[in-house]
Amino acid sequence: MNELGNKIAAKRKDLGMTQIELAEKMSVTRQTISRWEAGTVMPDIDKISDLADVLCVSCDYLLKDGKTDEESSPTRTAELPVSRLLLSLKGKSVRLTFFEDEADADLFNTTCRITDYEGNWAKVEAMTKKGRIEKLIPVSSIRSFELVKEDA
Repeated sequence: MNELGNKIAAKRKDLGMTQIELAEKMSVTRQTISRWEAGTVMPDIDKISDLADVLCVSCDYLLKDGKTDEESSPTRTAELPVSRLLLSLKGKSVRLTFFEDEADADLFNTTCRITDYEGNWAKVEAMTKKGRIEKLIPVSSIRSFELVKEDA
């Protein structure tokens, strides 16, 4: 098992949840959960936020090696000024710019809505030419944001 797999299995068991129950909540098969826990397959990045919600942990806890659940609690990150700023953007329409080497082509010059923020990750949704997309992006990749006036 890898550390992510260990964390998933441990938190699932702490919550008294079976692999089948977690699979149903995540809209995947029990075999997928088994593979995540065994470390043979990693969850898709778009599943990490949902997995964190279901397991009542932060994305940082799942993704960062050596992080304990207590160290990654949302209340600790909410103390930082940048965290308060990003929390205030939750639910608002923004236009994001990214650092050049971390540019996100799907969100380039697109108005998006920050639907969730936790620690080092922001969950955004946007309407693009491809349709509605939802992405989990690292906060460190965002260079700036511009609030977009919403139509009344």
